Amino acid sequence: MTDTLTARPFTLALDPMTPPPRLEHAILAVGNFDGIHRGHVAVIERAKALAKARDVPCAVLTFEPHPSDYFGGAGTIFRLSPLDAKAAMIEKLGVDGMIVLTFDAALASLPAEAFVREILVERLGVGGVIAGYDFHFGRHRGGTPAFLKTAGATHGFTVDIVERIDADETGAVQIASSTATRTALEAGDIAQATALLGHPYTIAGPVLPGQQLGRTLGFPTANMQADPSCRLRHGIYAVRATVDGVTHDGVASYGRRPTVDNGAPLLETFLFDFSGDLYGKVMDVAFIAWLRSEEKFDSLEALTVQMLKDAADAKAALAMHPG
Repeated sequence: MTDTLTARPFTLALDPMTPPPRLEHAILAVGNFDGIHRGHVAVIERAKALAKARDVPCAVLTFEPHPSDYFGGAGTIFRLSPLDAKAAMIEKLGVDGMIVLTFDAALASLPAEAFVREILVERLGVGGVIAGYDFHFGRHRGGTPAFLKTAGATHGFTVDIVERIDADETGAVQIASSTATRTALEAGDIAQATALLGHPYTIAGPVLPGQQLGRTLGFPTANMQADPSCRLRHGIYAVRATVDGVTHDGVASYGRRPTVDNGAPLLETFLFDFSGDLYGKVMDVAFIAWLRSEEKFDSLEALTVQMLKDAADAKAALAMHPG
């Protein structure tokens, strides 16, 4: 079944059996693309360049759920960019669409040659494939980049493999890696995560009604649920939040609120220059700097004093990272 999920110029298609509209003979950037780090962007930019040279569409081909979650169960892997966030980030990169294949028993058991023939050629009518140096596919990950190149030559489509990105634009050695990014975020190392990704780690979602305790303390917060797999270190962060196309500086707490209720993890963001109702609006919260660990205070008064300091520290940190 083909399910084209949006009628916008950017085409988002789930499990198409034929090339989605506007994506016929497309150049496909193929991979999981979790987090859209610098290496992923290099793959997508290479695909865009080839598509432009041939005057054909460019799209991303990816998989849901993440294969690690399929084999290990939901929540096995800390998802840096769940499906909606991934689609939004990829659309901003200027491609024509994203094709999502359901990663299930049938796809997991498909031999590499069958994946190329049945999926890439017969179903998607691919014009070319761009993949990263570490992309593997097919049953038991039998499809290597070298295999993909040979298969492309056999079936008549171009294959280009993008080598590992070892350094950022300053020359600092920062190997682009989703795994290393997850490790950095679990440690609260926002600077390292940003260097690996090439952009700030972001949590996006609707603003939810809360207990409004922050309002009584002078810090009204916008509350959001992160993806259940999120393992970001609990603590206080300097952030920039975008809502309705406007970006605001702020300070955010991600954690269980040990002074108040020690409940389920929640992202609570206080915007410095905003007043109004955010309930129901979709907000993107970009993490700019780590400030401190989450801790329990003896009273709400002590918590309020610390929140004032956190706000000042966040403003200082954000001043060092111009938007």
